[in-house]
Amino acid sequence: MNQELLMNPNCLVAALEKPAAEFTKADIISFIQKNNIRMVNFMYPAADGRLKTLNFVINNAAYLDAILTCGERVDGSSLFPFIEAGSSDLYVVPRFRTAFVDPFAEIPTLSMLCSFFNKDGEPLESSPEHTLHKACKAFTDVTGMEFQAMGELEYYVISPDTGMFQATDQRGYHESAPYAKFNDFRTQCMSYIAQTGGQIKYGHSEVGNFTLDGMIYEQNEIEFLPVHAEDAADQLMIAKWVIRNLGYRYGYNVTFAPKITAGKAGSGLHVHMRIVKDGQNQMLKDGVLSETARKAIAGMMELAPSITAFGNTNPTSYFRLVPHQEAPTNVCWGDRNRSVLVRVPLGWAAKTDMCTLANPLESESHFDTSQKQTVEMRSPDGSADLYQLLAGLAVACRHGFEIEQALDIAKRTYVNVNIHQKENEDKLKALAQLPDSCAASAECLQKQRAVFEQYNVFSPAMIDGIIRKLRSYEDKTLRADMEGKPEEMLELVHKYFHCG
Repeated sequence: MNQELLMNPNCLVAALEKPAAEFTKADIISFIQKNNIRMVNFMYPAADGRLKTLNFVINNAAYLDAILTCGERVDGSSLFPFIEAGSSDLYVVPRFRTAFVDPFAEIPTLSMLCSFFNKDGEPLESSPEHTLHKACKAFTDVTGMEFQAMGELEYYVISPDTGMFQATDQRGYHESAPYAKFNDFRTQCMSYIAQTGGQIKYGHSEVGNFTLDGMIYEQNEIEFLPVHAEDAADQLMIAKWVIRNLGYRYGYNVTFAPKITAGKAGSGLHVHMRIVKDGQNQMLKDGVLSETARKAIAGMMELAPSITAFGNTNPTSYFRLVPHQEAPTNVCWGDRNRSVLVRVPLGWAAKTDMCTLANPLESESHFDTSQKQTVEMRSPDGSADLYQLLAGLAVACRHGFEIEQALDIAKRTYVNVNIHQKENEDKLKALAQLPDSCAASAECLQKQRAVFEQYNVFSPAMIDGIIRKLRSYEDKTLRADMEGKPEEMLELVHKYFHCG
């Protein structure tokens, strides 16, 4: 048996001896029969960004075959605001490649994510997963390459303060126990996410930690490996569901909210991207950032103001995106630079074999480290609609291949300094700024919507709905209005505490 499959924590992959992408209906039925699975769950995202669940008891083999083949009918008007109650019926049909054994169910249960279809049996144009599918297809059609992505999922765990081994305020980065209190919780989350099919890179405690009203707030992060963007969105969606469910079991509160309180680290959802052709990463050429990568970055520079409409979706998002903090506000990019919007992280481009230097008994490995190079968009946060966000980034990267001046744009927006330092004021003034509110973000999307609607990726109804929702917050001056009002700020945070 393939060792990669044998070590896979998803028990379906190990049992069926094939990767999840190759799962068939017959595989699912066989696994259910051999493992005494008694229930099936259909799961799917709605407009609020949360997974919804439909439970089935397996009555008999014929019924199991029927639900796997035909799916089920749901009330679309209760899931999405753009669907009228008079014609609200939708179909949900499971995607077998997403199947996993529910780690929380007392009754043995198999869960799968679903796709939405309309009354004519066609993919629902404005559904989250189909929008991302169209965006990835358009990217490949235009470039001949595959768009891959992965997320850095940041969140706070909240629990009563015991007063023991107090952590250093805002110095929680990679902290160990006992100063970090929730490492065991995080590793349990990682184990469950891996069992559901999530391809995890690593986990660690993050910068943010503080006490407030007798409660510990500790920030953690789970980072994923780059996979096809459609799989990346599914994995992040399930991961948020896992973290919340396990938090509930432990009696912890968990939030992905972009901002908790003034002066403390907010939580982002940084997205790393790479472009692949014939299995090879195209982000580097001869050890330096490739023309392909710079064109993709140029597209993100052009559409960055409207990408916030998908990645920063409630008023508290813009309390994280403030000047002179680590979260970006300026439309620029750079190498290993955390003051920029798009960062090119350290990419193992050194000519030395570090493994042999650290371990003299090892022979040289000749590992192809170019596969590890990504670029990172740093503006999104946990309020993001994951499918819309990754679709928007796929559109932006594709757009970079369609504009003649892409390489000039990349050159003009590159910075290799900390733009927040006083001596770099002139450079800072030359850069475009991200929106400072949902209202401003809506206006940016309105101006740039044609690019997102091209190739029928985002439906006009979806764009209209996003703009309408962002405008409904009426937050154009909210950030200024909240200045020096911590209690009102806390009320706002609590209102959007469980976003996305």
